[in-house]
Amino acid sequence: MGEEFSNLEKDEIYNSRLKRINDAIQLKKPDRVPIVSLAGFFLTRYGGISNREAMYDYAKLAKAWKTGLAKLNWDMAPQTLSILPAPAMDLIGIQTYKWPGRHLDDDNCYQYMEKEYLQADEYDEILKNPDGFIIRKLWPRIAASLVPLQKLPPLYLFSSGSSLMFGLGNFINSPEMKNLLETILDFGSEMQQCHNAHTSIRDDLRQMGFPSMGFAVAKTTFDWIADDLRGLKGTILDMYRQPDKLIKMIDVFTPERTEASIVSAKLSDSKMVFIPLHKGADGFMSDEQFKKFYWPSLEYLLLQLIDADLTPVPFFEGNYTSRLKYLATLPPGKIAGHFDAIDLKKFKDILGDMMCFWGNVPSHLLVTGNPSEVEDYVKNLIDTFKDTGGLIVDGAVDGVPPDSKIENVEAMTKAVFDYGVC
Repeated sequence: MGEEFSNLEKDEIYNSRLKRINDAIQLKKPDRVPIVSLAGFFLTRYGGISNREAMYDYAKLAKAWKTGLAKLNWDMAPQTLSILPAPAMDLIGIQTYKWPGRHLDDDNCYQYMEKEYLQADEYDEILKNPDGFIIRKLWPRIAASLVPLQKLPPLYLFSSGSSLMFGLGNFINSPEMKNLLETILDFGSEMQQCHNAHTSIRDDLRQMGFPSMGFAVAKTTFDWIADDLRGLKGTILDMYRQPDKLIKMIDVFTPERTEASIVSAKLSDSKMVFIPLHKGADGFMSDEQFKKFYWPSLEYLLLQLIDADLTPVPFFEGNYTSRLKYLATLPPGKIAGHFDAIDLKKFKDILGDMMCFWGNVPSHLLVTGNPSEVEDYVKNLIDTFKDTGGLIVDGAVDGVPPDSKIENVEAMTKAVFDYGVC
């Protein structure tokens, strides 16, 4: 770990790492089992800064990210944008998160504040006029600075030259809108700084010989509704009280949300598309409900990404053992499935020759275990998949938990290098 290389050697290392990962995804035997973690805050903590510093200071984030990755010598850098930009969040007044430096202690991770931002009786309204609803109702609910948009008149009232000049002009000239426009300009400038910083980090990592996962993230429509609109409680109630409206919402938005994900991914220099799956695990819904509400939009998203020559990286949070039969219908060698809790034997029996297994060193071992226990688990993973080569080693939940013991993460890494040669 942490060796010095010439530029030519770094190019060769970059290409060999990328090939190693692609071989594992395509179920070809790589020269060594890859180790790639989704870890965000662990990597910055390993690089010597607090979570608050990681979110507020792009320069410190870059230095810590590069320092930590160089020490660990993993095969690919995680998504840098897993560390949200707190200065921009402050400016826009985001209500959907709490984060260190504003609401939480410096070494806490940011927390998503799930609420019913879309009310149970508003399905018809958002389906009738999605853009108008999102601008006038949803945005003011999730960002304090956008409250003035509640008063934005219907845009059809400004359809002539005179109404555009006088009606829209008067609205924009109000003190509330002037303040909002100034805030939006500051917000845009801050987000550009964030984008530039993260792009620079990725470029620097490329020069160091590390591929990056890219910026592309997608969600199933069910998770978008359950995470960002209705909340888990509201969505579960809707599955019983108004299932037809929930299904209609999923059907209407799935194609355009999928297309937006493809466009976003094409703008990235990585073909990987990270898909956090929050609500489809065994503990959240029955198999019948999964088949009815969750699987259709997930299957559509995965197949469309594959057709667009992209690599879906679904993050199966929670136990997905009962869902393996659905995953078995997908094209082989096209998906890197990141797993949290799963029956390894059943996965191997059903998907061992179809899907790359990414994961799943348990969080409890990394946080409270010892290096010997971690090493044993990694060796078992490698032995399980040695016949197919379809393995990428990582932690389970969130990759490596931020509060993992450093010696345990280093033991996981060393075990891959010691035992993972194919």
